[in-house]
Amino acid sequence: MGVHVSLESCPTLVLNADFRPLSYYPLSLWNWQDAIKAVCLERVNVISNYETKVRSPSFEMALPSVVALRDYIKPQTHPAFTRFNLFLRDRFICQYCGSPDELTFDHLVPRSRGGRTTWQNVVTACSPCNLRKANKMAAEIGMHPRHAPYQPSVFDLHNNGRAFPPNYLHESWMDYLYWDIELEA
Repeated sequence: MGVHVSLESCPTLVLNADFRPLSYYPLSLWNWQDAIKAVCLERVNVISNYETKVRSPSFEMALPSVVALRDYIKPQTHPAFTRFNLFLRDRFICQYCGSPDELTFDHLVPRSRGGRTTWQNVVTACSPCNLRKANKMAAEIGMHPRHAPYQPSVFDLHNNGRAFPPNYLHESWMDYLYWDIELEA
């Protein structure tokens, strides 16, 4: 008798038509339902499967672990401004004190003084530093970011992300990802 595996624990790695992940951060993954639907609609090619199968009275299929889109999607060159991308740009540390804890973001020119939420005006800050800076200019109180804020490219985020691989990586994905990870046996 086989071991029961939860379908929710079997995400599918989604590759572009050139066999590169659609995104690394977050890693392009589909749940099992979306993967099966894409296979049935012939939008993807199955590259690798889990041992787990999905069954209905008239259908049986191995659950895909890696799929590649049939049509190439041109990657974005400039990533969206999101909290996660900002933290990734700043390597998940406060730009004032270097702490990795209680991360928020800080406007160098405070919003109350006309500062905007842009790549060039926002840095990662821990809660204590953000509260200490409040609505002051960094120079007024001697707080200066470790790195000048900038608009990162997708390459910048991918490069920074090498230090932060996801918690779960299936062995069938390793040929398509660049993290050097020892998989648990």
